[in-house]
Amino acid sequence: MGLNQKANDPQAKVRRKQGGLIVKTLRTSAGYTQRELAQKVGLEYYTFISQIESGTGRVPPQHYAVWAEALGVDVKKFVRELLKFYDPLTFEVIYDAKCTEPTDYENLRL
Repeated sequence: MGLNQKANDPQAKVRRKQGGLIVKTLRTSAGYTQRELAQKVGLEYYTFISQIESGTGRVPPQHYAVWAEALGVDVKKFVRELLKFYDPLTFEVIYDAKCTEPTDYENLRL
């Protein structure tokens, strides 16, 4: 596989779904519906939240800070966790850690 992860790669789909579960858990822990979170992050359509949570979409990197603020979490921890699932090669290089090692949100029960 080349440097870019393929959208149809089965392992990438599983990882995106795991990342989506993190977003869903943070959203429900904050007490928001999908519609409420969509409003907080400036989305016109709340169905995009569903796509992210199901693993068919990703939080856009240019909006990480907005999402972290809306969810009430530290942006650096939020990005670290999403990178673990969205881009494991970058995660391993930047954090000198394996994706299987626990990170900031491991204690969340999904």
